Amino acid sequence: MQPDRPAMPQLGFGEFIALMAMLFATIAFSIDSMLPALPQIAAELTPGDVNRAQLVITSFVLGMGIGSFVAGPLSDAFGRKRVLLAGMALYSVAALLAAMAQSLEMVLAARLLQGLGSAGPRIVSMALVRDLHQGRQMARVMSFIMMVFILVPAVAPAIGSLVIAEFGWRGLFETFVLFALVAGLWLSLRQPETLAPADRRPLRLTTLWQGAVEVFSHRDVVIATAVLTLFFGALFACLSSIEPIFSRTFGRSATFPYWFAGIALVSGSGSLLNSQLVMRLGMRRIVTVTLATQALASLIMALMTLWGQWPEPLYFPVFLLWMTSIFFMGGLIGGNLNSIALDPLGHMAGMAASLTAATSTVVSVAIAAPVGLAFNGTPVPLAFSICAMTTLGFGLMKLMHPHKPA
Repeated sequence: MQPDRPAMPQLGFGEFIALMAMLFATIAFSIDSMLPALPQIAAELTPGDVNRAQLVITSFVLGMGIGSFVAGPLSDAFGRKRVLLAGMALYSVAALLAAMAQSLEMVLAARLLQGLGSAGPRIVSMALVRDLHQGRQMARVMSFIMMVFILVPAVAPAIGSLVIAEFGWRGLFETFVLFALVAGLWLSLRQPETLAPADRRPLRLTTLWQGAVEVFSHRDVVIATAVLTLFFGALFACLSSIEPIFSRTFGRSATFPYWFAGIALVSGSGSLLNSQLVMRLGMRRIVTVTLATQALASLIMALMTLWGQWPEPLYFPVFLLWMTSIFFMGGLIGGNLNSIALDPLGHMAGMAASLTAATSTVVSVAIAAPVGLAFNGTPVPLAFSICAMTTLGFGLMKLMHPHKPA
């Protein structure tokens, strides 16, 4: 495929990775940096029911999920850059509306719109990567992008706290606008369009339906999406349970943010390791071995905890090591699974990115929610659940068609 404007030079590998990582990190930054703002928002906008402030997070995720279904097909029809820039524009306008809102309801409506806009950088950036790369090379690129995606949660709450301390919670939304402006200008000035007009797909219902049928007619795409769903289910289950476990099981509530930052920083090296291994070992082998290893580790964690076999001095260090291994797993398999799912669908990468991302996100939340509710004061329910999800993912990977290297 030839870009629309061939006169614009192609970005170097390092700059391309940095730009795509910044676009992809929009989601993590928009969610995790808001966590320190919830008490202030509750005190100012909903003092009678402080728990309603949590809807600031879920409304954004809801908008992102809805937007994920349409961002890809729009980019297939109108080009990657137009949809990316339009998404960033909607994201910025919504952030300004949230900063000026005088009621929680207005903040929630603005966050819903902001989530819709964020689907642009979340989905279209993956389609753009697929336009330029495929197979193991795409997996290598996605590894670097996923590394940033995993590292952002480690620093986003700290950034949010600093902004809130200086400018209040409304200043955080202005920071989102600044972030979007920098990313949008960088994209506009430096990245060529990657989808030529001749390769675009008309935005018609029949075309969309045919595209959806084609996406889910690929056996390996369906399997990769299912395994990605299980991986996100495990990740969201950990995010739901990790703070209660640190606080109630180990009595480390005050130091939890520091432990979590450490976990994120260490686990980010998983993506770096994958970028070094994937060209030699291949995506499927890395995913399969990682899932099998995690299933065994989680089973040991569950049984040893259930039987009370951990010596007291080792209990917390072992739990910390196991929790780190789960996030580390994300660096090894997240980018690979996305690459496997998009690899055979380069001619409709936007549609494929939308359907796989939206499906895996929505279903994984339904999987993770009961795991979080099953928390009983120990890591046992979480460990058994992670073991079950990774075991099932391992079995699904074995059902893929035999890989034929290019």
